Amino acid sequence: MNAQTERLTFSGPAGAIEALRDAAAPADGAAPRGVAVIAHPHPLFGGTMDNKVVQTLARAFVASGWTAVRFNFRGVGATAGTYDEGRGELEDLLAVVGQAAPEGPLALAGFSFGAFVTSHALARLWEPRVIERAVLVGTAASRFTVAPVPAEAHGRTLVVHGEQDDTVPLAAVMDWARPQTLPVTVVPGGGHFFHGQLPLLKSLVARHLTSQA
Repeated sequence: MNAQTERLTFSGPAGAIEALRDAAAPADGAAPRGVAVIAHPHPLFGGTMDNKVVQTLARAFVASGWTAVRFNFRGVGATAGTYDEGRGELEDLLAVVGQAAPEGPLALAGFSFGAFVTSHALARLWEPRVIERAVLVGTAASRFTVAPVPAEAHGRTLVVHGEQDDTVPLAAVMDWARPQTLPVTVVPGGGHFFHGQLPLLKSLVARHLTSQA
């Protein structure tokens, strides 16, 4: 994202995990608010930690005072292993959390397949950790079994979806959210990759990150 982006290698269950870390840029010299771990879209369809939506999420977190950590799932870039339909990818995400943010305030975010994996990480970590914020964008509810968001986490969770998403239909996300009475923020005219609407997406995420949960 910028000259200060730091390249890291974490240890994962399938081997090395390639990652990028961007330091928080809090206003007025305030202390960083915590660490956000951000997951990318489907590894078999070109998804990487350099995806434009993933970068937009990272920028929103950094501007809101969070250190942002993006990483490549197994089999992507320099990360070891092979695609595992979300099971191993969840373990990758948890391994990154354990090393990049072993304690202190934590936020989780993901896009598309990454949002599906993040939903399961949120469910897994909610009891042992304090998850300050969660952001799920273009959640792949039509293709995978997305975990319900813990009821206590609803106020800390932002779900964003494009009205005209032709990769993951909005109806599939509504079918997932409806039994939970979980609000979904719909971007009018938005597609799966939010072409031309990334500044709006960043603004929505930043607003969520600075709101009172």
